[in-house]
Amino acid sequence: MTRPFRFGVVAPVLTDLPTWRDRVRRIADSGYSTLLMPDVPQWQPAPAPTLAIAAAHTDLRVGTWVYASPLRPAWSTAWEAHSMSVLTEGRFEMGIGTGRPGIEDELRELGMPVAPPRERLAQVRETVARLRDLDGPDAHTPVVMTVRGPHARALAVEVADTVTVAVHSGDTRADVARTARDLSAARDIELALHVPVVGDDIAPFMASVRDTDPEALRKADSLAILPDDPGAAAEEIQRRREEIGYSYFVFGADSAEALAPVVAELAGQ
Repeated sequence: MTRPFRFGVVAPVLTDLPTWRDRVRRIADSGYSTLLMPDVPQWQPAPAPTLAIAAAHTDLRVGTWVYASPLRPAWSTAWEAHSMSVLTEGRFEMGIGTGRPGIEDELRELGMPVAPPRERLAQVRETVARLRDLDGPDAHTPVVMTVRGPHARALAVEVADTVTVAVHSGDTRADVARTARDLSAARDIELALHVPVVGDDIAPFMASVRDTDPEALRKADSLAILPDDPGAAAEEIQRRREEIGYSYFVFGADSAEALAPVVAELAGQ
């Protein structure tokens, strides 16, 4: 069954609060389904209170993109996620992963232990298990997992509602497509694609991450970039659903207005 399109925006607070609130309202008015917040300590307000403000001012779904599992105990993340789900009346999605590239340096700067990848993945498993306990039989907070390696992919098939594969510049379209299709073949799961580069614009929260050079991404026919022309972007988004199965697309806030015509055309289709 073909899933309908939905679109999310990663919109950290990088301006004064009134300007950010105005942007959030414009995102909601443009037909986007979800407002998302990265998990970067000491860079902006914490995800949960920021998302709570967005949920109070709009009817958007809200979510983390994504909690870094080693930054807090599993029980704390699960409690926060469940609380957000309750307070937004079911409009919260818990995105979680093992951490952005460079998470080890960030942990050292914060004076926290640097756990190996498998231990960080075990923290993801424990967080989801505790969230399910808190939700109980009558609630279900959606879980979005960011994955790359085989162990993370296996866990996502087991516990996630939505999965996004971390795309690196060296990944061919065929490799990523194969991974995504394997995930959806294992279980009926929503495939999400984070597109940090639109035209020559790089999402600000990804600017410090390698593998976001627009020209290199275009040459590689990477899934991490879309054209900034709305018509061409709409065609490519439809191609990615037809060929791979992606139905949930996530953009940076600076590209939200340029891609609004695409969202108006495709959301819910």
